[in-house]
Amino acid sequence: MIAQALADGLLTGAIYALGAIGLTLTMGILRFANFAHAEMMTWGAYMALGVLTVFNLRSVPLGPLTFGWPLIGATVVAIFLTIALALIVDKLVFSRLRGRVGHLTLVFASFGVALLIRNLISLMFGGEATYYTNELQMAIKLAPGLRVMPDQVFIFCLSLALVVIVHLFLQKTKLGLAMRAVSESPTLSEINGISLARVVQWTWIIGAALAAIAGVLYGVSVQLRPEFGFQLLLPLFAAAILGGVGNVVGAVIGGFLIGTIESVSVLMIPAGYKVAIPFLVLLFVLYFRPTGLFAGTSGGN
Repeated sequence: MIAQALADGLLTGAIYALGAIGLTLTMGILRFANFAHAEMMTWGAYMALGVLTVFNLRSVPLGPLTFGWPLIGATVVAIFLTIALALIVDKLVFSRLRGRVGHLTLVFASFGVALLIRNLISLMFGGEATYYTNELQMAIKLAPGLRVMPDQVFIFCLSLALVVIVHLFLQKTKLGLAMRAVSESPTLSEINGISLARVVQWTWIIGAALAAIAGVLYGVSVQLRPEFGFQLLLPLFAAAILGGVGNVVGAVIGGFLIGTIESVSVLMIPAGYKVAIPFLVLLFVLYFRPTGLFAGTSGGN
C-alpha cells in the first residue's frame, strides 16, 4: 500500500514539478507571484481539447497508451497557443505595470488575469468535466501491491526528460545563463549588456510551454475541469517555495515532495483532507526555512 502511494505521489509530483518550474522562473526573474500561471495549465489543456474537437480527430491509442498522435499534435498546437496567451497578457497587463508599481499590485493583477482566463475557458468549453479519450487501460503489475498505468509511466518519463532539458538549457546556453544572471541581479545584468526585455520574453515562453504540457498531462492522468488550475495553485506555490524561489532543481524536488506527501497522507487521514496538505507544508517551510530548502539561482546552483 505504501509502495502504491509513493508511485502515485511521484506521478502527481512530476506534473507539479513541470508547473512549478514556470512559476519559480516567474517569481525569480520577474519578481512577483503569478497567480495566473496555474490557469495557463488549464488553458493549455483545453486548447489541446479544442484542437481535437475542431478538427474532429479521433482518439487512436498509441500502443498501450490511451492516446496517440492526434493528442500529441494537439499538444504542440496548445503549446504555441499558451505561449501566445502569455505574451499577450504580458503585453497588455504586466509590461504596463512592471517598474511602475509595487510587487503586490502585480500579484493582484495576476489574480485578475487568472479569473478572466478561468471564466473564458468555462464560456468556451462549459463547466462540466470531460476527458481526452474514453479508452480503458489495464494497469501493469510491477510488484506485490504496486500497479501503474502505461500513461503514468509515459507522463513520469516525459516530465523527467523535460526537467533535464530545462536544467541543461539554464546551465549551458547563453540565454539560460542570462536568465540566471537576471534572477540574481537585474541591474547588474543590464549593465553587463543583457537584454532584460529578451529575458522576460523567454521567461514567459518557457513557463507557458511547460504549463501547457503539464496541463495536458494532468488531463490525461485525471480529467479536464475549468477549475483544475485553481486547485493546483497551492501545490505549485508550495513546491516552488519549498525548493527555493528561482531554483529550478529545487522546484522539481519540491514538486515531487509535495506530490509524495499528499499521496502518502491519504493512508493516515481521510482523502477529503488531502487538499490541505500543501498548505500545511507551505506554512511549515515559511516558518522554519522561508528561503526554501535549496535557495539559489534559477539554474539550481
